Amino acid sequence: MKYFGTDGFRGEAGKVLTADHAYRIGRYLGWYYNQDHKGRIVIGKDTRRSSYMFEYALVSGIIASGSNAYLLHVTTTPSVAYVARTEDFDCGVMISASHNPFYDNGIKILDGNGHKMAAKVEEAIERYIDGEMGELPFSTGEDIGIATDYAIGRNRYIGYLISLATRSYSGKRVGLDCSNGSSFSIAKSVFDALGAKTYVSHADPNGLNINKDCGSTHIDSLVELVKEKELDLGFAFDGDADRCIAVDNTGRIIDGDHIIYICGKYLKNRNKLDGNHVVVTVMSNLGLFKALEQADIEYDVTAVGDKYVSEDMEKNGYVLGGEQSGHIIFSRYATTGDGILTAIMLMETVLESKTTLKTLAGGMKKYPQLLKNVRVEDKKAVLDNESVRECCKDIEEQLGENGRILLRESGTEPLIRVMVEAETDELCRRYVDQMISCIKEEGLAL
Repeated sequence: MKYFGTDGFRGEAGKVLTADHAYRIGRYLGWYYNQDHKGRIVIGKDTRRSSYMFEYALVSGIIASGSNAYLLHVTTTPSVAYVARTEDFDCGVMISASHNPFYDNGIKILDGNGHKMAAKVEEAIERYIDGEMGELPFSTGEDIGIATDYAIGRNRYIGYLISLATRSYSGKRVGLDCSNGSSFSIAKSVFDALGAKTYVSHADPNGLNINKDCGSTHIDSLVELVKEKELDLGFAFDGDADRCIAVDNTGRIIDGDHIIYICGKYLKNRNKLDGNHVVVTVMSNLGLFKALEQADIEYDVTAVGDKYVSEDMEKNGYVLGGEQSGHIIFSRYATTGDGILTAIMLMETVLESKTTLKTLAGGMKKYPQLLKNVRVEDKKAVLDNESVRECCKDIEEQLGENGRILLRESGTEPLIRVMVEAETDELCRRYVDQMISCIKEEGLAL
């Protein structure tokens, strides 16, 4: 598609994604859901300065087309999905560029069941944006929609998260890095209500500091907090809080692969891992695959993107899946990745196992991994190049069973991602550089 990728319409605010785009998205959604009843659309946003601009533009478009808009204000992506599916909304819209810098933004559309919007609807929106559908009718008089404050929906979501915990967190010292993003007004409330002694960082958003040297993509900040305060564990979220990366009491990083392993074993041991399957992506660490095999847990491997993980889980009835980035889906409780929910599930595992996060993660050996990006003009030409294919095959043979190489197109940029996992960092560097040299020698790199 032209505008919508695997995670919505995303780009630099005011340049790639403009207020006019947001208005037209609102116009289409407002019209689409206003055919045989008054459309109901719920909207959330993160803390970026541009999120307010897009919120108002979306609302203008929605109500101009006759549907009603309900505003959750600053909230998390999973809360929008939760409210959309539990409170009879036609769809939900989240304004966020997730883990990207503040100057980017995005528009994610969820259907009334809390899942990513069907591609055919996004394609229709794109045609409308480009003027291929003609103009849509404006509502007039009493048919014009209304905009309503709906902060109560966010509060119900907080109550839902609290209800999922089965044990008190009393006596546990927990660090929370809110990334100056959506979780700043939710995460502490949840953990305080459950009895934890919380130590919160990066919960002072100013519109420009979201994800800046903090959160799940800059985990060193949380590592320092856990060590300095001698905490039991810590959790870092991204800008819209659909991801979570943890840190154990020693400062060891517990990424999404570790979380899948820990929670997968926990669920299996309690006969709650439906199908004895988890769903991961091609970017998951080789160590995870080996650890799952050792634990006699089967796994499906999808393309990168929570959209593909979710589709596989829904198709097969699996209850756990996710990405190394910390985007974890617990389908019994949510339709999307949910960082705060993930933190709660990890806390449940630690408390019920009566051990530490460090011990639970100890059964998985993470292989050294190196990822480098190569800027190219034609991504498909790189992947189809015979010399590149031969080089990749040769590296695969040299790595054998104790490593792997992966070439992958970026979904949003003109980049080829070259990733190697091997037994040592030196081997990773050697083979990544060898692969990049081959791409350059073929004249495919910019």
